[in-house]
Amino acid sequence: MPTAAHLRAFLFTRLLEERERWILWLAPLLALGIAVYFLLPFEPALWTTLPLWVPLAAAAVRWRRDREGVLLTLACAVCLLGFQVAQLRSHVVAAPVLTREIGPLNVEGRVVVAEPLLRGYRFLLDEAVLEDVSADATPAFLRIAARSASRSVAPGTRMRFLARLRPPPAPAAPGDYDFARAAWFQRLGGVGFAYGPPELIAEAPQTQGLAARWQGFWSGMRQSVTERVLAVLPQPSAGVAVALLTGQRGAIQSEALDAFRDSGLAHLLAISGLHIGLVAGSLFLVVRSALALWPAVALRHPIKRYAAVVALFGAGVYLLLAGAPVPTQRAFLMTALVLLGVLTDRTAISLRLVAWAAIAVLLLTPESLLSASFQLSFAAVVALVAGYESLRSWRDRRWRDGGTRRYPRPLVYLGGLLLTSLIAGVATAPFTLHHFETVPLYGILANLFAVPVTTMLVMPLAIASLLVMPLGWEATPLWLMGQGIDVVLGVADTVGALEGAVLRLPAMASWGFIACVAGGLWLCLWRRPWRVAGLLPLLLGLGSSAWTSPPDLVLSGDGRLLAVQSQEGGLLFNSRRVNRFSAEQWLGRAGLAEGEVLPQAGDLSHPHIACDDLGCVLTRGGLEVAVVFEGDALEEDCRRADLLLAAIPVPPGCAEGVDRPEQVIDRHDLRRHGGLALWLEGAGRYRLQRVSEQRGRRPWSRINAD
Repeated sequence: MPTAAHLRAFLFTRLLEERERWILWLAPLLALGIAVYFLLPFEPALWTTLPLWVPLAAAAVRWRRDREGVLLTLACAVCLLGFQVAQLRSHVVAAPVLTREIGPLNVEGRVVVAEPLLRGYRFLLDEAVLEDVSADATPAFLRIAARSASRSVAPGTRMRFLARLRPPPAPAAPGDYDFARAAWFQRLGGVGFAYGPPELIAEAPQTQGLAARWQGFWSGMRQSVTERVLAVLPQPSAGVAVALLTGQRGAIQSEALDAFRDSGLAHLLAISGLHIGLVAGSLFLVVRSALALWPAVALRHPIKRYAAVVALFGAGVYLLLAGAPVPTQRAFLMTALVLLGVLTDRTAISLRLVAWAAIAVLLLTPESLLSASFQLSFAAVVALVAGYESLRSWRDRRWRDGGTRRYPRPLVYLGGLLLTSLIAGVATAPFTLHHFETVPLYGILANLFAVPVTTMLVMPLAIASLLVMPLGWEATPLWLMGQGIDVVLGVADTVGALEGAVLRLPAMASWGFIACVAGGLWLCLWRRPWRVAGLLPLLLGLGSSAWTSPPDLVLSGDGRLLAVQSQEGGLLFNSRRVNRFSAEQWLGRAGLAEGEVLPQAGDLSHPHIACDDLGCVLTRGGLEVAVVFEGDALEEDCRRADLLLAAIPVPPGCAEGVDRPEQVIDRHDLRRHGGLALWLEGAGRYRLQRVSEQRGRRPWSRINAD
């Protein structure tokens, strides 16, 4: 019978067989330490984890001749480093955040970015001055949407707005996207909207610091490219072209975004490996081909290296023009390492390249680990590199055995495109389910038509447009680029509208998502047969959504939006007009495309739910839950309800007497602790989860919890 010692010996033997792959686990271990930091329910002091290096150093000395001990110590050290990097980053970016909604008030600030929207512009401001707000309490950055703004302005221009501002919003309910956390790491302390057009105070100064000039140059370049594209192309192709050239998505129509998402083509809108690779590859090919036509240079100089230098420079320019989002950083780092391999005559495409790119991104911006863009981009790349690595090994074995059959190039290209789409789609499915609760089932079909158009027409013309833009000749290549984008949009619309194009599932359990990540890494990073064991946690994680029951009732933190689960499994909302973003998130987490309206007075279609203009009463699982919107309903609901939820203040008298509710949650409580989700478990029992419980007491959550 196998014992623990036998199991330990077996595992360590397998590890020794894979020792050339150990280095690949540095990035996941670093990410594990970062994840532990973000999962903590409190913010530890900076010095808390520093003493842990002492026992780790002692363990390294004690186990220096024990390979297992060295590996364990190194793993713990990398995890601890990830934790401390994330903690330090959170401390370094700390900046004031608004504590409440204010305005209308006069807001003056310097424009950092002016992003076009379908209507008006969205301005990112720094050096702000707020009316009746002290300088110490003024955020480092503000974001204001000005729907009445008729033109863009150069970065560095000072503007004045009559605006209403509020803190970056917390999740509307447990499990929703935490914009406030993302804003904390961007030093974004307030968001809002402007009343009327903004007022120009002063043009951008000519003399600025080096950092300001550098930032202003690229912001101005991005803005100039955006304006030229919008002047040439009509919607919806203009918004897509702007996204491909500058990374700004504010001008994309919502219908186009939905079509890209439902058809599995959303990755084309994120400037990532495909786009950076095409820019670098096109420049490399053009420069090398041009130099090859010049015999005096081609015979005496390393033109391949010259082409690699130009391609690296062009990829860097594209990175900065796009604003350097996480997928673009990853793609640029990998492309740079590949081109450096060309310069040194070494092959660089490997999982080690991906691992070092991930480590670089995580050390610079550890908060990116939580973003969908980081997870989706690295999941796709890791799976593709691992998949083609295995395919190359299989092909080499076939060639050794005499299987050297050649296929026509078009067939090879088609097969590669199908295989790439399949691997990337399967690899990103758990992350798509976790963040968006949907999986596009016909993504392979859409990519089969859209990717060749993008690679052969859209992106080459995008590069040509950027190259001739300084000469003012961009109209023709932009028009041709727009024709290609129209084809891609047509594919997205057609495939996204097919019956069953999108699979909608309830949100995965947290443990299910962790199991998917662990199983996927185990499957991709190891090479020997024991890698297949990763399929088990991967499948269990994907199936966790089937074992997770959605809440019976969800109430937003401002008390304005209520959703109740019907007996048939649908979601019934009190309004279709308020908090639309939150409503879409709740529908997604329930695995639904659309919701319905709660029954009105006299409507008996849902016998367990009774609603009128004053509120709603849900009777289920032996409990009566009352949701109050108007004070006239308080007296009766205080006498009858087991649980009272109110969007208005509830006087203390409601909780007095024999028939008082078991628990009362009113507007003040909602503001302190955020939205809630309620599960009615039967036999008079219930489970309540609050946003504050999920977020804990962290720098980005303390502002809204106080």
